[in-house]
Amino acid sequence: MKSRTLFQFAHFRRDETGTTMVEFAICIALYLLIFFAVLDFGRLTYNWVMAEKAMQRAARIASVRAPICTGVPSTNLRADATDATFPSGTVCRASAGLCFAVNPAPCTLSNANPDDPEAFQAASEIWTAIRPLLPDNATNNNVLIRYEFDPQLGFLGGPYTPLITAELVGTATDDGEFGDFTFTFVTPLSALAAATGVQNTNGIPTEGATIPFPAISTTLPAEDLNVGGRG
Repeated sequence: MKSRTLFQFAHFRRDETGTTMVEFAICIALYLLIFFAVLDFGRLTYNWVMAEKAMQRAARIASVRAPICTGVPSTNLRADATDATFPSGTVCRASAGLCFAVNPAPCTLSNANPDDPEAFQAASEIWTAIRPLLPDNATNNNVLIRYEFDPQLGFLGGPYTPLITAELVGTATDDGEFGDFTFTFVTPLSALAAATGVQNTNGIPTEGATIPFPAISTTLPAEDLNVGGRG
């Protein structure tokens, strides 16, 4: 009886049945962690690249359409109305402070100038063109348009030709500044890391966690801002 028991024990020690399942159970958590990390960070990279293309397209359309924001002048005026040293037609860069520097407050596509039908139309056109390229959680309130005076552009008495910037932003804060647009993770990376034996999972994203999106903006010089036609 004793010898039979010893034989069975020796046989059990040599039996490798089920070892594959044990190895699979050990490795599956690490495999899933790598797999889902590739998926989520792949989504991040894809959204980043497509959002860059969207901002390029937004800035291009804005450069040949009516101003979206309020306070954008139609012409370059003299900074000093009493100084007639330089005649109309002189390029703004000919003298420091020759043309009046106008930097209107930026606006998002959602709050285009409500008193200007062309501004609303331009904002709608931009949003229609870029919406398919943006992340799913982006709205027209996340696309900021800036018009900034540049003395290297335009001439005295001519069309106001600012630098136009299209930027992907987050929600506006109480002080009027815009936060970062955020990316949301959809996989439980933190839980998977813990399953692999990681003791400290601080800094590893959980399902639904967010991180700031990389800053994305494109700046182009305006062309005619719809002066005399639709670009």
